[in-house]
Amino acid sequence: MIDAHVHVWQLGRNGCTWPDASLPGIHRDFAVDDALAEARANGIDDILLVQSQEAAADTEWLLDQAAGHHMVAGVVGWTDIGDAHAVESLAAENALRGLRPMVQDREADWYDRPELDAGFAAMASRGIVLDALVRPQHLASLERLARRHPQLRIVIDHGAKPDPAGDLAAWNEAMRSIARCPNVACKLSGLLTELAPGQPGEAVAPVFTLLWDAFGADRLIWGSDWPVLTLAGTYAGWLDQARALVPTAHQNAVFGGNARQIYGLAR
Repeated sequence: MIDAHVHVWQLGRNGCTWPDASLPGIHRDFAVDDALAEARANGIDDILLVQSQEAAADTEWLLDQAAGHHMVAGVVGWTDIGDAHAVESLAAENALRGLRPMVQDREADWYDRPELDAGFAAMASRGIVLDALVRPQHLASLERLARRHPQLRIVIDHGAKPDPAGDLAAWNEAMRSIARCPNVACKLSGLLTELAPGQPGEAVAPVFTLLWDAFGADRLIWGSDWPVLTLAGTYAGWLDQARALVPTAHQNAVFGGNARQIYGLAR
């Protein structure tokens, strides 16, 4: 099994400015060894490290961590997508499997910016996945990007962060539309932390059902979003919940095979 969404950080180092003290539950260092201990305890074979900082130093540190830990199958890093040369330089790193611009709090049409297209084209040509950290309002722009660059593999993080307590109709329509692009997949991750206080974990089931209907078994990828996950649940609890939601016949794909294929992981 592969956990396709794990974070590690060192507060105040490698450009790390988040999380801050407003999130006391995760306002401390989390090392790769901590992540691997959690993964091993839950039967995970490999993990994919995902950036949490808009800092080149953080990505370089993650690549160093990958080099020193055989269970780290790859890194989703960060760079300025507007700098195609920076994209090309990072793409030369064997462990670099994706890039993740942090768009969730940016303008809804961010992916339409013409100065980014050369960087996205470089990613597509080098087989580097775009991890899309977005909210529902970004999906139309992201879909336009997917259609402009059909060779660019895109993975939507956290189901685009829907509000499980709200009206899912507009989000569902946008997700079903972008799912018509065959180069777009979606992570089953980060859903528990979108729940309202006091809302039970089972409330993510309707979100899962809509994602399953939109993307199917071949384009959904499980990730823990550890340690952010711990703000709302446990690693074992989220893994068990996801296993209960995914039909047995498709668990090999969702819990490993899809990540391996889409990110081009060697194992």
